[in-house]
Amino acid sequence: MNRRSDLDLDLEERQRLLDAWTEKRRRIAILEAEASELLIERIAIHDADVAESPFHRESIYRSMLSEYSAAAHLSRGTAEQSFTDARTLSRDLPSVRAAITAGTISIAHVREIVRVSTVVAESVRNGGADAETLALFETAVLVVAEQDTAARTRAHARQVASALVGETVVERHRRATDERCVSVRSVDDGLALLTAVLPEWIAVAIADRLTRLAREVVRGRDGREPVLPVLGPATAGVGVDELSPDDPRLDSYEHGIIRSEGGIFTTDPLTDPRSAAIEHLPSDERTLDQIRADLLADLLLAAIPSEALGTGLDAIHPRIQVTVAASTLAGADDRPAELDGYGPLDPDIARALAGRHTGWSRLFLDPSGLVVESDTYTPTEAMRRFLRARDQHCRFPGCRMPVHRCEIDHNHDHARGGRTRLDNLSHLCTTHHSLKQPDVHDRHRWTAQQGPGGEVTWTSPLGREYTDPPRRRVMFV
Repeated sequence: MNRRSDLDLDLEERQRLLDAWTEKRRRIAILEAEASELLIERIAIHDADVAESPFHRESIYRSMLSEYSAAAHLSRGTAEQSFTDARTLSRDLPSVRAAITAGTISIAHVREIVRVSTVVAESVRNGGADAETLALFETAVLVVAEQDTAARTRAHARQVASALVGETVVERHRRATDERCVSVRSVDDGLALLTAVLPEWIAVAIADRLTRLAREVVRGRDGREPVLPVLGPATAGVGVDELSPDDPRLDSYEHGIIRSEGGIFTTDPLTDPRSAAIEHLPSDERTLDQIRADLLADLLLAAIPSEALGTGLDAIHPRIQVTVAASTLAGADDRPAELDGYGPLDPDIARALAGRHTGWSRLFLDPSGLVVESDTYTPTEAMRRFLRARDQHCRFPGCRMPVHRCEIDHNHDHARGGRTRLDNLSHLCTTHHSLKQPDVHDRHRWTAQQGPGGEVTWTSPLGREYTDPPRRRVMFV
């Protein structure tokens, strides 16, 4: 009886935890809905500003996004997606808006529904579908969304949209090919997520080919023997006792067998000391996923682009920026190097890169790891080298655009008396550089000022300050 009671209590505790967790998830959805309502109110202010100054539409929009991304420590893309979801909810999806307000669906469901709903909304605005079509779309999608996962909701929403406005879906797919792109996002521990947005059929074909190539590697690796370099037939007629494992006349020397064009000589691997000097290559124990990843890297880094894409592409090589201690390069220690803008890098990889490239610069650091000086060529080039090493990426808070895709900017505008000095220069991407342009109205214009330690303090149109400190070089001892 006591045992049964214990089991009942255990079951009740499990049920309590599940119910409490589910309720927390529902309350999180309600809070997300409240956050969206605040964005909807901000969008109304944005639209009023645009109506008043239509020629500054882009700068007004960029200023608003930058303010919210900096205040919430979000990437610009994440902030923009939140505004897009909020606008779509307020304009096109009242039933979905009510559902998340009640907590019956999550913000993940909302994002999937919003993304697919643009197909239906576009058809309605262009006169390709009746105004009631959006309401039909919402009703049909919410039937699944309130009972199933966001991923299944996405698939169902696509089917509903295709059924309601099939022709528009085809046209949209054709236009969407213009949105293809490639991006990189760090996932820590020396790894990064390489994302390629491609036409679906090309992406599926790439994945299929990588899988078939990987399976061929797996199928043939067990029977594969290491191939040693052939050094010539100079061993013809030479006795086995006259040879050593590193004799340049040998074609190969393994498992107690010396092979040369002039003949085959056998030795005893148990007694011949030369057998101990043989280096046996490790077997290939990579998983299928690992082989696919390695094949993708090999194909992208080593293959020559098609001539149809233009001439001269075979001369373009990938570019990264790595910082490594001189003592590590010399082999005196194994401190991790740094892949600038991303994180630590295996010192063996850094040494291998250093051996293949000559474009290295000396950097001098203070005890806290901050770059204070770079070796020089000419004064102008020295300043650029210093800033590339210090900044690593755009200096707007949270922006990760690497320096080779940014421009060096005067924090205090040169046109307004700003001097060309290291303590007034930093890298900015095109988007955030435009926030400071003199032709932007003061209600939407940002300012930036650099402190003595290299930190850049941005002041928003609301008077809020957001500081971006310089990246510090972490030294592992």
